[in-house]
Amino acid sequence: MRLTPGLALATLPLLLATVACAPVEESTSSSDQPSAATSSSSAPAPDDCAPDKLALKKPGTLTIGTDSPAYEPWFSGNDPTNGKGFESAVAYAVAKQLGFTTDQVSWVKVPFNNSYAPGAKSFDFDINQISITPKRAEVVSFSDGYYSAAQGVIALKKSRAAGVTSLADLQGLKLGAQTGTTSLTAITDVIKPATQPLVFDDTNQAKQALLNGQVDAILSDLPTAFYITAAEIPKSTIVGQFQPETGQQEEFGMLFEKGSTLVPCVDQALSALRDDGTLAGLEKQWLSDVVDVPVLQ
Repeated sequence: MRLTPGLALATLPLLLATVACAPVEESTSSSDQPSAATSSSSAPAPDDCAPDKLALKKPGTLTIGTDSPAYEPWFSGNDPTNGKGFESAVAYAVAKQLGFTTDQVSWVKVPFNNSYAPGAKSFDFDINQISITPKRAEVVSFSDGYYSAAQGVIALKKSRAAGVTSLADLQGLKLGAQTGTTSLTAITDVIKPATQPLVFDDTNQAKQALLNGQVDAILSDLPTAFYITAAEIPKSTIVGQFQPETGQQEEFGMLFEKGSTLVPCVDQALSALRDDGTLAGLEKQWLSDVVDVPVLQ
């Protein structure tokens, strides 16, 4: 799910630990679980990943895609170029690991639902809370996961939905989520409510529907849920969190044109950033320290 940009993330104590979702138009049923097959890659030789050896859209420039607006806490100030927000910071860390300087990174706007469509891409990779699924991996390539995700359920504090304690409790509620998201898939495939969920073009519409009483609760990835409840709708609360997949951890991955030779190099960069603690540090800086959200089962 996405958020209205503009509120300074630095002003809000972002919580979290395990986490959340992201846009997806296709089913993520058990047969669609992420697997090693969704990410390449045999380890490349170091020289193969030098900037002048990479097959880039624009030689000498690492072109990165993301949507606009670019929402908190993944980005900051709707500006992916500032290095602030978790995904912007991760993108620049990967770029640096590959040998690119900051001025050798260029950003392009890519509507979320277009990012995983088949065909040629205008970017070298896209980073935009894109969940790795085998279904998507049929037409695009993914890096290894850079973030583990979970779903958060958001309701108004004084509503009946605020008293939910299980996934079964959610089945009797009117739920909503953004179109094309794993949040929506989690509603239809995991919760299976008695009434059809409301589907919104973007997160702003979903939030307004919650405020208007058109839905009892909305779903988003957990970091986004924290931002909504802490900064955007203070009278809302996170009822609980759950993993939408059955048995495997949902992860966000960088998305590439199908068969991109950059994938092994980015995986190698992510591995180095994971091993030296950079990824964990960025997650702590931009997403969370502590989380105390009930797990719905």
